[in-house]
This record gives sequence, structure tokens and C-alpha cells, in this order.
Amino acid sequence: MKRVLIIGATSAIAAACARLWAEQGSTFFLVARDQEKLEQTAADLRAHGAKAVTLHSMDATDFASHAPMLSSCLSELQQIDIALIAHGTLPDQKACEQDVDVALREFAINGTSVIAMLTLLANQLEEQRCGSLAVISSVAGDRGRPSNYLYGTAKAAVSTFCEGLRARLFKAGASVTTIKPGFVDTPMTQGLKLPPLLLAKPEQVARRIVEGIERKATTLYAPGFWALIMLIIRCIPQAIFKRLSL
Repeated sequence: MKRVLIIGATSAIAAACARLWAEQGSTFFLVARDQEKLEQTAADLRAHGAKAVTLHSMDATDFASHAPMLSSCLSELQQIDIALIAHGTLPDQKACEQDVDVALREFAINGTSVIAMLTLLANQLEEQRCGSLAVISSVAGDRGRPSNYLYGTAKAAVSTFCEGLRARLFKAGASVTTIKPGFVDTPMTQGLKLPPLLLAKPEQVARRIVEGIERKATTLYAPGFWALIMLIIRCIPQAIFKRLSL
């Protein structure tokens, strides 16, 4: 039985991961903003075999609420075997370019709040001297593109933070997995013109994530072919890259 904390538990990818852990009889502490969606997710997990599910409503950008949330989680679970951070938004790049407040708010959601949460969870896993910490970053963080560089900047910050954190927690017997999904068919990507051949289902991505966390993967592209795609994109010279409409 695993004791699982999921922040952003109502997201499509997180919910699909949780369903797989529920089938193993895991115990959950689920965190998200929307209480109604949390309750729907909890009902689904119980139907799939979850041993127990505790719900906690929280806005991730309310930094003062992070520590009390973790305290409540530990009161319920006693120990965290898996912590998955999955909250985030897909910002309007043009709006971010025109309004500093919008840009900073979106960076706080996708970057700063994740780093704040990682800091608290890292201290807990270091104290436990065990556990797996996983965070959903993005392939967008691998290189700045004009279509989404605010989002990409936040995800790059998260990925770099995880790289340092991984080395720190390795000495304590805990693992850190950076998850980099490509295009996934979720409510967050609805309305975007995405190439169908590259569009994955949340369930497909979730299987790779759950398996990757189990084997303590470091960086996990999901689906796996994105590792090659992003390798090619990173190798494009800047003189050419800046002329591309990506």
C-alpha cells in the first residue's frame, strides 16, 4: 500500500495516475482548488480500489497555506511514499506580453508555487530518508519558443530546481522525477491546433509516469519519443531557431 499526496489532483494527468495507484490499494491525500472536482475524483478513486481518500482544498499561489496543508497531510498519511505535483495552467502568451501582472501571476502558478511546494516536500522526504517526489514540468521548458516562452520559462525553472534537488535528496535515499509531457489531450489543451500524431491520451502518459516513479527515473519524457524531438530542437542553432515559428 502506497501513501500518496497529489497536488493538482483534479488535472487529467494526475487523476489518471491516481487511478493506477488506486488499483494498487493506495491511500490518498488530494489537493486542488475546486472542492466539487476533488469530490468527483475521490469517488472515482474509491471505485477503483483506493483504501482511503482525504481531500484538501487549496490555491497553490496562497503560499501561507502550503505548510498547514502538509501538516494535515502528514496527520492523515503519517508518511509520504509518493508526492506528485501536477497543478498549473497554460497561459495566454500574448496576454503575458502585454500585462506584467498577468505574466507574474502565471509565473507564480507554474513556477514559484511549484518551487515553494518542492522545498517543503524535500525537507519532509529528507527527514523520512525515503520517498519519491515527482513534478510535472513540460517539454516547453527545454527551449524558449515565441509561442509560449513565459510558460516555458516557468517550467525551465522547475526542471533546473529539480536537478539540484535530486542530487541533494539522493544522499537521503529519496528520489526526484522530473516529468516532461509533450502534447496531451486534456481540458488545458482544448482549442489548440495540435498535430494529431503527437497528441497523447492522459492514460498513456499516466502509465509512463507511474512506471517511471516506480523505477526512480530522473527525467521522464512522456510519451518517450519527445526525448528525441526535444534533442533535435535543442540542437538547432540560434541563428536558425529565432527565424522559426514554433
